[in-house]
Amino acid sequence: MLENNSMKISKDAIKIGQAMTAGVLLEVSCHPSPGLVSPYSMGAHKDMNFMSFLLSTSAISPYFSLFAQMGIDWDRKESLLGNLRPIGKEAEEELLQITGGVNTQRGILFLGGIIAAASGVAIKDDKVNIYEISKNVAEICKGIVETELKTLKSHPKNTNGEKLFLHQGITGIRGEVEEGLPSITEIAYPQFVRAIDSQVGLKDAMVDTLLHLMALVEDTTVLSRLGIEGLRKTHIASKEVIKKGSVYTKDGKRALEDLNKYFIGENISPGGCADLLAVTVGIYILEGNEISLKNILKV
Repeated sequence: MLENNSMKISKDAIKIGQAMTAGVLLEVSCHPSPGLVSPYSMGAHKDMNFMSFLLSTSAISPYFSLFAQMGIDWDRKESLLGNLRPIGKEAEEELLQITGGVNTQRGILFLGGIIAAASGVAIKDDKVNIYEISKNVAEICKGIVETELKTLKSHPKNTNGEKLFLHQGITGIRGEVEEGLPSITEIAYPQFVRAIDSQVGLKDAMVDTLLHLMALVEDTTVLSRLGIEGLRKTHIASKEVIKKGSVYTKDGKRALEDLNKYFIGENISPGGCADLLAVTVGIYILEGNEISLKNILKV
């Protein structure tokens, strides 16, 4: 990792890296998470499981602190995103090496890396909160859609996100970060806080937040697999579970289990929503919010 690295990693950068890693690990550990990998299911996947996610997390985890330190050190005289890219590429290579070439967590590496850097800027300014981090993400990623998507040409090596933009004009995660994480600030974060405050328990708070994301977000993982019709099915089915009470009622919990089976059968994997959930929890922890032992142990 980073040969001849002379970067001094501060305690603040380590703290940010720990929070991002915690969010990633907690997300993959919650269940039922419809269509997603969990300790009990491979979800709608055949080439990855819970253990492969743990391995890939171990590969990318140290990089979150590196990204955070780059945010702390940023003088705003050059493109921070441009400087993050080559280190992100190195982290991606380590991820693919440890998983045998399977893309388990490229999405969270990109999103979590940018948020870690934005958190570094926030912690330097002594303004560590969701809204400051959101503002910093938008600043770091200003123009990313224009420079990385609107100049694209069709190529066999285009990523799924790039193909979606070329064919359907969907900006995906690049649009999300350039706009300052609206899916997090408007959906995931407030929903997670409400669920935690209700004492429903950490696991169920995460599942409930995931449900609300699946009901509203244009998840490019779903779109890449199944197109607009698959996304429509995801939204409708998720809203139905919310109507039945989500994690707060017996009917809702039964519907959640059925939704997991349905997503697996339909090959629906809302990986984009999972990434948004992971960084939401990471930001919540980074803000200094305490998740009580009672909430952690409640199942």
